[in-house]
This record gives sequence, C-alpha cells and structure tokens, in this order.
Amino acid sequence: MDPATEPPRNETEVLRRASAILTERLPATWSLQTTTSGSGPDLLLTVTAPDGNAVTLVIEARTTVEGRDVTHVAAQLDAHAGSMSRAHGVLAARYLSPQVRRRLIENGISFVDTTGNLRLETASPGLFIADRGADGDPWRGPGRPRGTLKGAPAARVVRAITDFARDWSIRDLIQTAQVSTGSVYRVVDFLEREGLAERTGQGKVVIPRWDAVLRRWSEDYGFTRSGRVTRWIAPRGLDDLLARVAENSVETYAMSGTIAAAEWASYAPARAAMIHTADAGTAAARWGLRPADAGANVMLAEPDTDVPFLRSLTSTSRLRIAAPAQVTADLMTGPGRNPQEAEQLLDWMTANERSWRI
Repeated sequence: MDPATEPPRNETEVLRRASAILTERLPATWSLQTTTSGSGPDLLLTVTAPDGNAVTLVIEARTTVEGRDVTHVAAQLDAHAGSMSRAHGVLAARYLSPQVRRRLIENGISFVDTTGNLRLETASPGLFIADRGADGDPWRGPGRPRGTLKGAPAARVVRAITDFARDWSIRDLIQTAQVSTGSVYRVVDFLEREGLAERTGQGKVVIPRWDAVLRRWSEDYGFTRSGRVTRWIAPRGLDDLLARVAENSVETYAMSGTIAAAEWASYAPARAAMIHTADAGTAAARWGLRPADAGANVMLAEPDTDVPFLRSLTSTSRLRIAAPAQVTADLMTGPGRNPQEAEQLLDWMTANERSWRI
C-alpha cells in the first residue's frame, strides 16, 4: 500500500484495505473468503490451506491504536475468537507505531495496518506472514507533537522510575526527578498513551513494567546520540586503562557498556570501553589516550546532561560505575554485540531487583 494515498476515513475503509493486504500476502495456493459480521466482530475472513484445513480470522478494526489500548484489544479479540470454533483474532488499524506493534507481538496478537505492517500467525493451519510498512504515520498532519522521551527532563523521569521501586505521586516524582511539574505531566501522559503507566483512583502513577519503560527510552536516547562522543586508543589495552582510571580519576565520570555491565552480569570480555565524562580532553590526557580515526577501543561521551552520572556507584576495583539502568540503555543503543549484552543485563536486573532498585 502506497502511504502517499489518502488516509482511511473510517473503520470500513480500514477493513477494506486490510483485507486487500491480507489477500495480496497470502501464498498463491491458499484462499480467503470474506464474511461481513452482523454483530460482534467487525469482519470474518476464512483462510483455507491447500489441504482444505481452514481458520476464521476475527477482525477488529480501529482507526487509532495507542499502547494503552493493547490490553483491551487483546481481551476483545480473545472474547470474539473464543466464542467460535477454529478462530484467530486479528487487529486491523489505520496505522500502528513500532511501539504498539512490539506490544501486540508481546501479547501474541496478529495485526495488519493500512501502510502494510503485517504479522499473522496461526497454529492450525500453520501459517506465518510478516511484512513491513511505514515506521512513521504517513498521514499525521501538523499540530502538537505526540511526544517522545527525548531530552533531559524525560531522561530524569525515566531514571527515577527505573531506579526506585515504588508507586508515585506527581509531587514525589517531581522531587525525585528534579524537573518541572509540566515536564513530569508530559512524560507521564506520554507513558500512559504508550500503555507504560497507569493512574489509580488515588492519583498514584503505577509503572507495571520498568523494563518496558527502559526499552522505550532507548528508542529516543542513545549513547552516541545524546551528547558529544569522541574515539580514542588506549595504547596498552583496556586493563591498563582501567588501572589508570582507578588511580587518576577525573572529577566527573562513569564507566558504562560492557565493562560496567560485568559488575552484575558478565557477558564476554570487553572489546572497547564506553565512558561518560564531563571533559573528554582532560580525561584522555590523564588516562594516556590517543585520538583515533580508526581502531579505537575507547569511546568518551560528554553527555548533554548529568543524567548518566546520577546514582553511580564505586566498584570493588575503585571504578565509578553508572547505575544499572543507565548501563542498560547505553548497551541497548551501542554497536556490535552491545544490544545482546543489554538483554543479559536486563535478565539479571529482573531477577535481582532488590539488589539495585532503591
């Protein structure tokens, strides 16, 4: 589907385009028949395999879907599909953002949007189809931005949410994150829309999954995107560098990446050092680093804010280590095997919350 076409005007148009996409993506030897539902689900599609085995796709259409809608959509599809024999629920939408698609996949929900994003998986008959459409809403007009987790205020709120194990009042979150009232409300509203925060009747903000908030932050934050990063060579290797850092530390720095993660969950020997520092030039001179255009084994990041230094700790080897949540976000957005190391660290954090969350 060409995103340059006119946007679907209503759910009926969403269903028409979604059906066309499913028909186009089905294997040539499979067939699809459409039955308009009188009540209950919006549309029923019968998909038949070459051997005659068939499944009914129970389609629910939405013009707009946000992260907070996923739980309700899952319950609705389960209710409709559960009332039929050999049925499978599918969400059809005008557009589904990458964040919403990820949550749908986590909840085992098949989906299709009118830009071509598609994931359909049925057990009997065995069928798996996936395709990619737009990663940004091609029909979103001008107006107030939907919001992101970019910038220092959002970073401070995210770090507070992940570092502290509690439900929050807005006042407590303002005081802990040290940001303005408006910033806290904007971030909390955004997290609510994404389905990552809930508000109780008593006005508390509840975070069901801190790891999901951390993952969402990593989409807007990046070790190399959120400040000035320079690359260097430690001529005598990383072990010598760490000894120099321990003996000649600069005033403001925090180890991150593989070296820091090894404090909690060792994945593999470090190939490079990732270090936050307030002054890369001073740090490089004190630690005997040489500038490098190629072959660098040290990255020094001068962050835009002091967030990477918040709640850092000192290791047994006298190195200042960034907090686990910060290290995880840095690894998620780092090069090479760093994202896999982030998953290893996340597993440890999940299993050992009491040892690092305050």
